[in-house]
Amino acid sequence: MVRPHARVLDVGCGEGELLELLTSEKEIDGQGLELSREGVAACLARGLAVVQGDADHDLDNFPTKAFDYAVLSKTLQQVRDPKHVLSELLRIADRAVVSLPNFGHWRVRMDLLTKGRMPETKSLPEPWWSTPNIHLCTLRDFTELCDALELRIDACASLVPGKPARQIDPMAPIENWRAENALFLLSRKAEPAPPGIPTPPPGSLFE
Repeated sequence: MVRPHARVLDVGCGEGELLELLTSEKEIDGQGLELSREGVAACLARGLAVVQGDADHDLDNFPTKAFDYAVLSKTLQQVRDPKHVLSELLRIADRAVVSLPNFGHWRVRMDLLTKGRMPETKSLPEPWWSTPNIHLCTLRDFTELCDALELRIDACASLVPGKPARQIDPMAPIENWRAENALFLLSRKAEPAPPGIPTPPPGSLFE
C-alpha cells in the first residue's frame, strides 16, 4: 500500500520493524513516532529516524503535508482521542494507512452473548482490566467516523495472520461479522482519489 521512495511517518512505530521493512524493500524516507523509551532505543539501534512522542498530543507539531503516508497500525483504539488523531494523520500526510481490530467480529459477539464477559481473542488477547485498548470499535463505527471527518476509504482489506489479505467492502454488513482485523487506505474527500493500490501480501507487518 506504500509506494517506493515515499515519505512515511509510522505513528506508534514500536521497535521499528515496519519502518525497517519499508526502508529495505521500498526505499522510503521514513520517520517514527513512539511513546516508549524502549521502542525509541530499539529504533535508534536499527539506524532509524524516530522521535519520542504521544499521538494524542504530538502530531500537532508536524507540518501540514509533511509526508506522503501516515501509518497507524493497531494503535487507534489505544489513543485518547481517535477522532483528533485520525484527522491529524490526514493533515500531515496525503494518505493514511490505518489497521484496527474489529469489535464486531463474530467471535467477539459470541463471547459477549454466551459468556457475558469482555472477549479475549487473538486480536484482543488482554483481559479488560489490563488492556491498552480503550476505544474499541466495529467496522461500521469506523466507516461512520471516516464519513463524519469527510475521509474517503480508497481501499480496505480483511487481515488474518498467516492468510492472504482479502479485499472487502467495509460498509457491507456481512464484513462487520467476518473481518477480525481490517486495514484501510484513507484520503480526504476534497482531494483527488489515488490510483488503485493492491492489498498487502500475506506475511506483511500490517497483519
